[in-house]
Amino acid sequence: MNISILVRTVVYASLFIGVLLIYLPARLLSWSGIFRPAGIEVSQVIGKGTPAPFDPPQRLVMRGPYRFVRNPMYIGAGLTLAGAGLYYESFFLLSYAGVFLLVCHLFVIGYEEPTLRRTFGDEYEEYCRKVRRWWPVIRT
Repeated sequence: MNISILVRTVVYASLFIGVLLIYLPARLLSWSGIFRPAGIEVSQVIGKGTPAPFDPPQRLVMRGPYRFVRNPMYIGAGLTLAGAGLYYESFFLLSYAGVFLLVCHLFVIGYEEPTLRRTFGDEYEEYCRKVRRWWPVIRT
């Protein structure tokens, strides 16, 4: 392999990752008033449980990405699948992303939301009034 190509590739990748995926997002967060926590604790990651139905959270999580949208993990996974479908120019993978998001929607409205309403009552109802299911709400 040509060393020049290797060096150019490493420089490009470093700049791409460093600037577009680390530096600029950090600046955007800082400008919006969101700062990196001093440390990551278990309570920041989970709500005393997991997102899995067999081990649900014991408290309603409304921090982090959940302050903007109620289902950030499903959205992230669906966008990742869609991005892979676009990258590979695969209609089937892109279709799978669509089916995945549809199944997530049906699961959310058929199981998750009724369960959260029973578990957390008025607190969850208030959360639903403030935060949308799929489209982020950006507050300043």
